[in-house]
Amino acid sequence: MKNNKWIKPVVIGIVLAVMAGMLVWAGVSAGGQADALVGTFWSLFPPVVAICLALITKEVYSSLFVGILVGGLLSTGFNPVHTVDAFVNDGFISAVSGSSGIFIFLVLLGVIVALLNKAGGSQAFGAWAAKHVKTKIGASIATFCFGVLIFIDDYFNCLTVGAVMRPVTDKVKISRSKLAYLIDATAAPVCMIAPISSWAAAVSSYAPEGQGLSLFIQAIPYNFYSLLTFVFIITITLMKFDYGPMRLHEKNAEAGDLFTSGMVHADSEEDAPATGKAKIIDLILPILVLIGVCVLSLFYVGRCMGAEWVFASANYDPSLGFVDAFSNTDATVGLPWGGLIALLFCIIYFVARRLVTFKEAMDCIPKGFIAMVPAILILTMATTLKNMTGLLASDVFVENALANVSGLNNFLPAIIFLVACCIAFATGTSWGTFGILIPIVLSIFPVGSELGIMSMSACLAGAVCGDHCSPISDTTIMSSAGAKCDHLNHVSTQFPYALTCAGVSFVAYILAGFVQNVFISLPIAMVMMVATLFIIKLLQKSTDRKLA
Repeated sequence: MKNNKWIKPVVIGIVLAVMAGMLVWAGVSAGGQADALVGTFWSLFPPVVAICLALITKEVYSSLFVGILVGGLLSTGFNPVHTVDAFVNDGFISAVSGSSGIFIFLVLLGVIVALLNKAGGSQAFGAWAAKHVKTKIGASIATFCFGVLIFIDDYFNCLTVGAVMRPVTDKVKISRSKLAYLIDATAAPVCMIAPISSWAAAVSSYAPEGQGLSLFIQAIPYNFYSLLTFVFIITITLMKFDYGPMRLHEKNAEAGDLFTSGMVHADSEEDAPATGKAKIIDLILPILVLIGVCVLSLFYVGRCMGAEWVFASANYDPSLGFVDAFSNTDATVGLPWGGLIALLFCIIYFVARRLVTFKEAMDCIPKGFIAMVPAILILTMATTLKNMTGLLASDVFVENALANVSGLNNFLPAIIFLVACCIAFATGTSWGTFGILIPIVLSIFPVGSELGIMSMSACLAGAVCGDHCSPISDTTIMSSAGAKCDHLNHVSTQFPYALTCAGVSFVAYILAGFVQNVFISLPIAMVMMVATLFIIKLLQKSTDRKLA
């Protein structure tokens, strides 16, 4: 083994040399012209650089920064003055202004979580769960079910499920990496198959007027990746086994090390002894209020969209139904309002219950903000990187690439799934991915055709899959934040699981392209998923016996 220590540095050196050489090649190809590389395969090079550097250096911030810088250079033809302008204005400033609503919501959720911990609600729930949920299977299934129930928004899902389930999974010795996977696997996938969610509203906006939600609902049964992810979680939990890097993390958790490596997050508030006054209702009621208020806020904003001032009564359109309002809503506006109202309720409720003083409640505000700073920083830089790929017109490159394979109609769902996976993985955004691909799919197939619905679903499934795998995805980042898990640990342990589901989904889309009947293809896909896991377990046992 000692003789092989040189392999890793050599591989890293080769990768860095190749990236540097490609950058020089890009500079020569650009020839000083700003638009020379726009709409070409170079549009996906910046996120590739960021991802490769993150995997090599195990450091996210500098990797994203270099990726953004490369994007700025490529989009401006290596003009230094224009690069700085693109880097600052089109990159960071645009990212912060476009995501400000989500940042506010994250901070509000952080404050609510800090309040719940200070008041003792989390400890009370943890004590109750310790009596009733005593096994890893029970805790995993409970986390899965809780994640499925919070289908309104993926950010909301990640942070809420993480805050509630951390004490439970810690007590039964489930690693933080496994918790982060369970959160991530029930965030974007469940939002992508829930007709009433911020994701459904986003998808509907890209379809022909009045047909968006109908097409979304028709596409749900063909969303193999999301559905097979649920099958995967239940099967691997009941079979009591893990594989890949996750196996080591779970083994270490059994020995008392929940983190294995990387940054260990301090849970001082959670570890503090409960006062004895708090009850389970002190956790459940604020969460129910948060969910209820967020739903109503999204509904109200949907009835007021297009207005300069959302809550002006003159802009309210009562004729919009619940589904239409959700199709018209904006999560970056509705969720912050819901979070603010829920926060005010929590402060009044906990102070009235004498679980915290008013001063202690105010002290939770900076604590909640500080807890969200790493996630906000990574999210800002990931969004900036996405803006760089936008400047390079990655959508034009993808559209031209798909046009060259439009003759292989029966294989198109599988091809679209792969393309969506690659784009979402490289850019870290599922919304941006289906925003690029849905108009292309609808232009290739007649609206409502079986192959068209299947291809649209493949686009959505691939977007979720790539988002699930990508280290620069906002949902992946939020899952790490919700579980208080080292981000790169979450990425490395989750990747083999997501890749397994992706492989089975790809085969299922090939089958579905020829069968074109969901009642045949979906059950076969589920059987393939379970069979694949049985085979992996048998191979793992065989390997263990040989090593023994």
